[in-house]
Amino acid sequence: MTSRLRPRRLLIGILTLPQLAMAALPQSQPPTRGEGSNLMQTMQNYAFDGFSLLGLIVCAVIFIGVAWHAFGTYHEIQHGKKKWMDLGATAAVGVAILGVAIFLVTKATNIL
Repeated sequence: MTSRLRPRRLLIGILTLPQLAMAALPQSQPPTRGEGSNLMQTMQNYAFDGFSLLGLIVCAVIFIGVAWHAFGTYHEIQHGKKKWMDLGATAAVGVAILGVAIFLVTKATNIL
């Protein structure tokens, strides 16, 4: 009797699986500046969001580069090749570079 139920369960499972897979997908979000009055303005607003994201990625890469260099300096301190003053200088220059990068990205997004 159980061997006759297996094909039925399999058939029911195959028939209900597509309904489960047709879940509602999220709607696309409008750009941060709004959709605009025409297609060209909407595309410009999406481009603004894309360039803003690119600027954030550039700042993140700079942050990772500064952190990588600071970890390398700390490693060399442990081996006696560098001093703690070198790590302080790395941190100070890194903060300055990040500050300039954030300033430039902010100015660039205002120009767009």
